[in-house]
Amino acid sequence: MKARLASSTDPAPRLYTLLCALCLAACAGIQPALGADTAAEATLRQRDSAFDREIVQVSPGVYTAVGFSPANISMIVGSDGVVIVDTGLSVSQATEVAARFRAITDKPVKAIIYTHAHGDHTGGSGAFIGEEKPQIWALANFGSEYRPLAAAGLTIQRQRGTRQAGFELPARLRINNGVAPAMQAQREDAFVAEDVATAPTHTFVAGRKSIEVAGLQLDLVAAPGETDDQLYVWFERQRVLFAGDNYYRSFPNLYAIRGTPYRDVRAWADSLTLMLAEQPAAVVPGHTRPVIGGEAAQTALRQHRDAIRYVHDKTVEGMNLGLTPDQLVDYVQLPPDLADNADLGEYYGSVAFAVRSIFNGYLGWYDGNPTRLRPLSPAGEARRWSQALGGQDKLRQLATAALADGDAQWAAQLADQLLALDAADAGARELKADALTALARESVNAPARNYYLSVAQALREPGARDRHSR
Repeated sequence: MKARLASSTDPAPRLYTLLCALCLAACAGIQPALGADTAAEATLRQRDSAFDREIVQVSPGVYTAVGFSPANISMIVGSDGVVIVDTGLSVSQATEVAARFRAITDKPVKAIIYTHAHGDHTGGSGAFIGEEKPQIWALANFGSEYRPLAAAGLTIQRQRGTRQAGFELPARLRINNGVAPAMQAQREDAFVAEDVATAPTHTFVAGRKSIEVAGLQLDLVAAPGETDDQLYVWFERQRVLFAGDNYYRSFPNLYAIRGTPYRDVRAWADSLTLMLAEQPAAVVPGHTRPVIGGEAAQTALRQHRDAIRYVHDKTVEGMNLGLTPDQLVDYVQLPPDLADNADLGEYYGSVAFAVRSIFNGYLGWYDGNPTRLRPLSPAGEARRWSQALGGQDKLRQLATAALADGDAQWAAQLADQLLALDAADAGARELKADALTALARESVNAPARNYYLSVAQALREPGARDRHSR
């Protein structure tokens, strides 16, 4: 199963795989340490045990590699070969997993199944492709998330994805990515294999597709959720369900702050209902450790589904009351039985981010308040605030006082007013950087933490300008 690095005639998948690499890797840098952990940082750090490197035996003949790559890599052993479900981020990471799997069995890889097109689930495929190319299965709309973005010529997701994952942060400032370890990756690992065809060879359009390979019967089931091209794998003989990214041990990422097309929240909940109907004895998530035992697995899926449904339905309820997204964020709170569930902690997804995305997904940007139809520009509003308060110095005093009082969000918003007036204002940049650092240290949500710290670092760079102020 020797692998070489591969290219595709379509540059979009390669770009998107690089984006996923940026979103789930870290590199070293220079920045002062933050000191003793806050309560939020300690909580997030406790998550690290979920990513301990281990080959977990899920059931007889079913193994999952956790912690070797951002996404889990699984192997199902058949009579004359094996099936691999997802392949991790990079060939180098997957090569180590392949060696661990070969220590269990030397049977050849007969098939690879992609649960979806995110690069952290597909980039390691070259490590599992030998002289005899295996079948590679996926949904027919494989890559449907990134293609519209690429076709539009959007490139901003690279910067936003880098910030969401803290790619430019010193490794010591990162804890984890909420559902994945904060590992470092070499740039050359960011692409799928270059002389080996890793694109799907077998696809199906929708519904359920039963396949027989390596003496195994597997059902591939279309399950739109985090992406429209998501599927789950049902291994009925062992009652093991491979959930892809529609389930992992965190509140789900119903909206990614790097920027994505609308993720259909109702469809995501419906897909979890399909999974529950299988009555699995074990669930292998796309990230984090498998859930083994029928009661535990089904409870996990049910609670995950119920949390998604609740946020969706409560948001729609509030929308029908005329609430704006800013008001809905306060209105929609998980009930205690779900909010107190450790596996629904907001380590990766956020209820507030989801609420805003659901509103926008249904009604678009306009929040219903006519004042917001043609608002003042940031600079125009800042000038008026400055005049009303008695000048920029007063704005600066208020921002400094807010930060000293522990009101970091207000301090950041006031600093934005100063930066709207003068993007080169070094004092305002430093104020905002300090406020964002304080917000990061109180955030248990890893993407938000990374984004706060990344922009704070950019603001402190010599010569930072407007592009760093947002």
